[in-house]
Amino acid sequence: MFANVIVDISHEKLDRTFQYRVPETFSEKVKPGVVVEIPFGKGNRLIKGYVVEVTSRAEFDEKKMKEIHSVSTDGIGVESRLIALASWIREYYGSTMIQALKTVLPVREKERRKEQKKLCLKVSREEGEKAREFFGQKNQKARLRLMEALLETEELSWEIATKKLNLSPALIRTMEEKGLVKVESSTVYRNPIRLHGVQQEKKELNKEQRQVVEGILRCWKEDAKPCLLHGVTGSGKTEVYMELIEAVLAEGKQAIVLIPEIALTYQTVLRFYRRFGERISILNSRLSKGERFDQYERARTEQVDVIIGPRSALFAPFPNLGLIIMDEEHEPSYKSESVPRYHTREVAEKRASLEGARVVFGSATPSVEAYRKAERGEYHLFAMKKRVKDQPLPSVEIVDLKEELKEGNRSVLSRRLREEMALCLAARHQMMLFLNRRGYAGFLSCRSCGTVLKCPHCDVSLSVHSNGKLVCHYCGYEEPKKERCPKCGSPFLREFGIGTQQVERIVQKEFPGARVLRMDLDTTREKDGHEKILEAFAHHEADILIGTQMIVKGHDFPDVTLVGVLAADLSLHAADYRAAERTFQLLTQAAGRAGRGDVPGRVVIQTYDPDHYSIQASKDQDYQMFYQREILYRRISVYPPEGAMLAIHASGTDEGYLSVAMDYLKKFISRFEDKTGIGIIGPADETIAKISDHYRKVLYVKHEDEKVLTMIKEKVEQYMEINEGFRAVHIQFDRNE
Repeated sequence: MFANVIVDISHEKLDRTFQYRVPETFSEKVKPGVVVEIPFGKGNRLIKGYVVEVTSRAEFDEKKMKEIHSVSTDGIGVESRLIALASWIREYYGSTMIQALKTVLPVREKERRKEQKKLCLKVSREEGEKAREFFGQKNQKARLRLMEALLETEELSWEIATKKLNLSPALIRTMEEKGLVKVESSTVYRNPIRLHGVQQEKKELNKEQRQVVEGILRCWKEDAKPCLLHGVTGSGKTEVYMELIEAVLAEGKQAIVLIPEIALTYQTVLRFYRRFGERISILNSRLSKGERFDQYERARTEQVDVIIGPRSALFAPFPNLGLIIMDEEHEPSYKSESVPRYHTREVAEKRASLEGARVVFGSATPSVEAYRKAERGEYHLFAMKKRVKDQPLPSVEIVDLKEELKEGNRSVLSRRLREEMALCLAARHQMMLFLNRRGYAGFLSCRSCGTVLKCPHCDVSLSVHSNGKLVCHYCGYEEPKKERCPKCGSPFLREFGIGTQQVERIVQKEFPGARVLRMDLDTTREKDGHEKILEAFAHHEADILIGTQMIVKGHDFPDVTLVGVLAADLSLHAADYRAAERTFQLLTQAAGRAGRGDVPGRVVIQTYDPDHYSIQASKDQDYQMFYQREILYRRISVYPPEGAMLAIHASGTDEGYLSVAMDYLKKFISRFEDKTGIGIIGPADETIAKISDHYRKVLYVKHEDEKVLTMIKEKVEQYMEINEGFRAVHIQFDRNE
């Protein structure tokens, strides 16, 4: 047996392992995550290392390989548990161990530590008085200023000494050398939360919330199964989360709260700050490298008890993790799009089992997979069917856009929605207009020959932006907007589709007195873009908030009484077996933003497919109606959760070579068809067949047993490893995509 070991898990070059022989006496003890002592370097000095992989294959001459010296008998630390988690991710999802490690471990970048220095009086007060008198007699003004300040305060910050007192570092060093002053320095961790004057508060739970909390706490005593909290929009799930966190903190443990979007951080942090004060922090991709690493250190050293953030926050290195909460567990953003392509829900369950922690999933529209697990008894299910203070759910009206067109209305705003907007503005209430698109408009198409202007590097249409440019949202390619068709020369180029900027322009024209805010990827590029827009809307600096998906997820604005969904079925016809589920979730969540205060809410859903079951179910906020139809469809089609799928994504710069490689892969997998009963679909082009000059294909393997697919994945990895031809092809595995 051989062990691959890393010697510094937080170094910026976390891409190198060292292989050691495993002595027979340690064969039972050595496994991923275990701390070992190994001889290292020319002098064979003993240093600490972490086992990341155990293998039977030697990477170089065994005779020259060193042995593991000893295995640590100390308790397994958080780093070891995270390495064990990385090992599971590598095995289950398919990746290199280094890719998995970089996913779960905070890598220390070349960031200067932020230090705080202060000056202290090193001598007695009596000696200090003598020194002051001496400096006064000698007319040494700078030294006199320093002694007077220290005799008055005993401690002085470096900033005050050097800036306000105008003392040079050289003079301070001289005073140190004379033994009169000492300089103390300490590391100061960057804190990304800047909330001042916020009063702490604890809301009383209503009867339904209290019953759920008590039920979950009882289940925790019985077993370690995850809990699924299905609560309608506005039912107060966050208050339940905070009560559960308080119970965990009382045991001296820590908690991670996962949220689907960076855009949710501002409101979520504010609510948790009001409850737990400065014992909370955040982790997200908008933090600087230094801020991000400092939050990991604050978690590791238990300076904070609660970490809030999107999926990467799941790997906060709490040494005594007690609870993982995954809010809005249905959200697609919990799925990683880069290798390893892990799903946060599955990894949260695995981390909790490794750490002895609890897991709570929450959603108004649970994923079909999670709800099916609750039906099977794998999760405990809890329901909250009423809004806080018994507020009614909003009334929802569906507008058929086909009828609007027949009546001559070609505006993005239906007549009914315009009426409701006028009433809302007259009552001085707020509203949200939701559009499931980004950019200024859709694409340019020639009316004469039908040519669609596409990116030369990707198999997607170019989007029209208000700056007069055509932009590819996949590789960033830009070109000026054309006046004539590049194929036939026709001047009749027409824009198809609509974006948030165009909606903003239409709304301002229809309602010139209304104050409008727009929230999409273009307006939130800067570091605090989300927070600034949400804070402005919360403070009534705007009447209308127009945006893409990020505005309808989890926000709580009590004065929003109207929500308009401008293109409900844009997501309904996507090439994805989850299209109906995504649409139902999105519309239900959007509707849930209305009427969360004292005034009942109204929702107008505009669609070309008003009779579709996902749209009808969202109108009534009827999850059971949707779920029963959807699970039947999944069962007939043997799609997850009624079956399991392994997607093998491949990309390469040579389309012909890629096709041959995928055909070979299919032939290899076909060997297991008779023995296992697997189903194979493809290979076929991806939905977007080319990005940045890389062609993309996908092959699906289906089976009802996850373990069979894991076996297939491992066989494919071995096959590619011994066949050099696959080195020119980039392969990614995905589960239940």
